[in-house]
Amino acid sequence: QVQLVESGGGLVQPGGSLRLSCTGSGRAFSNYAINWFRQAPGKEREVVAAIRWNSYNSIYADSVKGRFTISRDNAKNTVYLQMNSLKPEDTAVYYCGAASMGRWVPQPNHDDMSYWGKGTLVTVSS
Repeated sequence: QVQLVESGGGLVQPGGSLRLSCTGSGRAFSNYAINWFRQAPGKEREVVAAIRWNSYNSIYADSVKGRFTISRDNAKNTVYLQMNSLKPEDTAVYYCGAASMGRWVPQPNHDDMSYWGKGTLVTVSS
């Protein structure tokens, strides 16, 4: 089992940048694929990016490709989401999630996740 805690959200102007962190508890975290999701008001939770335990694979939603970068530092039990060129439509609560046993899901959906953090709010506004 793993516990996930997000941090790094806040208010940023359009075109700005933020870096989110997902920190996990336990030695198993370094073996877990980690997924970033977001949920805007009135919308379903959608995947943003995901990364394998060894960083060999990563995926991105089309809406964030070229602007967001997912990475991890297993020595720190942390996965990062660097978000550049932010747009108002990126405003959402951002969550990190993991599937059962930390398995890699090639096309992750929120239903695939067994573990969630509580989320961090990102607001992009002038």
